[in-house]
Amino acid sequence: MEALLRSHHNRMQTVSLDFIRPIMHEINWDDRLIMIRGQRGVGKTTLMLQHIMMSHNSGNQSDVLYVSLDNIYFSSHGLLAFVEQFHKMGGKYLFLDEVHKYETWSREIKNAYDEFPDMHFVLSGSSLVNLMDGDVDLSRRCIFYTMQGLSFREYLAMFHNFHFNIANLDDVLFHSNDICAEVNSKLRPLTLFPTYLQQGYFPFLKEGEPSYYTRIENIVNMTIERELPQSRHLDIGNIRKMKSLLAALSSNVPFEVDATKLSKMAEIARTTLLQYLQFLNDARLINLLYSDITSIKRMQKPDKIYLENTNLMHTLSTVVDIGAEREAFFVNQLSYKYQVEYSKSSADFTIDGKYTIEVGGRSKGAKQLKDVPLGFIAADNEEFTLGNKIPLWLFGFLY
Repeated sequence: MEALLRSHHNRMQTVSLDFIRPIMHEINWDDRLIMIRGQRGVGKTTLMLQHIMMSHNSGNQSDVLYVSLDNIYFSSHGLLAFVEQFHKMGGKYLFLDEVHKYETWSREIKNAYDEFPDMHFVLSGSSLVNLMDGDVDLSRRCIFYTMQGLSFREYLAMFHNFHFNIANLDDVLFHSNDICAEVNSKLRPLTLFPTYLQQGYFPFLKEGEPSYYTRIENIVNMTIERELPQSRHLDIGNIRKMKSLLAALSSNVPFEVDATKLSKMAEIARTTLLQYLQFLNDARLINLLYSDITSIKRMQKPDKIYLENTNLMHTLSTVVDIGAEREAFFVNQLSYKYQVEYSKSSADFTIDGKYTIEVGGRSKGAKQLKDVPLGFIAADNEEFTLGNKIPLWLFGFLY
């Protein structure tokens, strides 16, 4: 226990409050059991430590503790026994990082939650964590939040000190030039947007550009080699095939799905392919799009496949198709708060079953939107909105 206390205090010495992500204020920290899920590297640990710093006297209160469940301490000590010991010491607020690294975490957290009603638990875990999986179902006790990488708006604030308010979708679609005027009065967004697409999604860019893509590669390898076998019981013998599938997707996205062709490319049976695609989607390595999200069946073939973010595209592929990059950015930024479907019309996407949006370059015409009442173009290389043609970068201001 003393080692964990020292580790907590050491971690608190490294916390910076220079940039606070908006999700900090979206979470109801008063709930007794909170789970923050997300892809590796998006900043879950930093968020927890910042909250402790801001709300618990810089982390120096004796009733609060941050620990990571991949700490060697838990190789020989049980989680429930640890919680009991911390409670006896006056503990009330326990922040448990990397819970998916501890095999029986769900059962022991459930028992601790029931046994110590005066305690609060904040958990963080992989995107693969399902509150209804594991030893027990925590879905009725736990409030979960999903965290993803930086939006373009957050990137501008974190790395260039330009701060703008979050916009909602209606603001972007119907009042966009007000936002464009404010942004363009302070910077030229088109000079920074390409850099963001290449290396602005993960906050660990702060730790240095030379190792940035190596870190992303490590995330991919860790997810496929360790997290998927543990959380989705992926046969270790099929790890190579899973990597082969991701490589095929990275060089072909946006991939209009021909399941038979793709299964041959990845050397995977069709049924297994559809299952593996869902695994990669759950792990936040790809985004699966369907033309009718309300009727999805577990093994239904998706209509289109994108890598989860554009930085991942630049990591895994030697040549990135600009059209695929634009669409992957759009899907990534919109899907955080809105329902994105592959459009049934000739345009690209339907948002919340209401808006139709075509993504393209500056010269993109509106023929795909003919007779579409709420149709818009998300156009690259534009600074201001022209009619229904809205700058693509502006869709990066939605969170």
